[in-house]
Amino acid sequence: MNPIRKVAACAALALATAVAASPAVAQAWPGKPITWIVPFAAGGPTDALARTIAERVAREVGQSIIIDNSPGAGGTVGTAKAARAPADGYTMLVGHMGYMGAAPALYKKLSYDPVKDFAPVFRFPDTPMVLMVRKDHPAKNVRDLVEFGKKNPGKLNLSNAGVGSTSHLVAALFASSAGMQVSLVPYKGAGPALIDVIGGQVDGMFDQTNTALPQITESKVRPLAVTSATRVAQLKDVPTLAESGLPGFEASTWYGIYAPRGTPQAVIDKMQQAYLKVMADKAFTGKMSAQAIQLLPPEQYTASALGKHTQAEITRWKAVAAKANISLD
Repeated sequence: MNPIRKVAACAALALATAVAASPAVAQAWPGKPITWIVPFAAGGPTDALARTIAERVAREVGQSIIIDNSPGAGGTVGTAKAARAPADGYTMLVGHMGYMGAAPALYKKLSYDPVKDFAPVFRFPDTPMVLMVRKDHPAKNVRDLVEFGKKNPGKLNLSNAGVGSTSHLVAALFASSAGMQVSLVPYKGAGPALIDVIGGQVDGMFDQTNTALPQITESKVRPLAVTSATRVAQLKDVPTLAESGLPGFEASTWYGIYAPRGTPQAVIDKMQQAYLKVMADKAFTGKMSAQAIQLLPPEQYTASALGKHTQAEITRWKAVAAKANISLD
């Protein structure tokens, strides 16, 4: 049996149990469109991946999924909005590494708790990031860029999707690891941040492969390195940061769907089951792989796996933030 179908079968059994326990809730939901809150502006990698998956999941659950772009403060504004939403299954959060994993280590006063205020629903595949610069930048590789940054403290400008976003955190970690001072320029999403790299207003940025690849293919920006542990097939000539003089550097973006804590388990199970059916479609996942999105073992897509991963990432980023001296308060 296909591994994802096997996981889906197990999820179906769990769903049947949940339906038996609360038939009215499970049978009635969804009776209207569902909203997924994306805490960034439209056009960025989080928004793009969310829309791709939402379209397919919507078919399985039989209702449309509306994307609500609520940007601000590196994703924490939209996340707080999701935490306050009714726990009825009609509002969910597209969460990721920045505001669900790293935020507790970066903010002394966070208006939500990623664990206490949310219930995990399912995890997306992961997405590596690419360090890229404007096409006319003099740096031909990471070593050139680092040399410039060290000789000109604060003059190297790297845009990002907002303070506390993945692109901000990875850039801060990069600067710390390389021992240089850079200017981190926040935007209300990766889309507008990338536009200014293409336009030459900033030197470069870290962006995710699913939105960076088209710009690289059209030579609108120049890639210098990827953040994954190994090279990306679609960018086979682009080295990793570890290969480029920063040994041990690795950071891929992870995502997941979360519901406000208290959402009926039958609803969460039904949504998870729909998603597992989508991820069993090899034609669909093949298109994701073509964008250098990293597929996961099927058991890692489940709600329980996302819950464990979230806890582990909170612990990991506390150590990273302390080592890199990153604080946003």
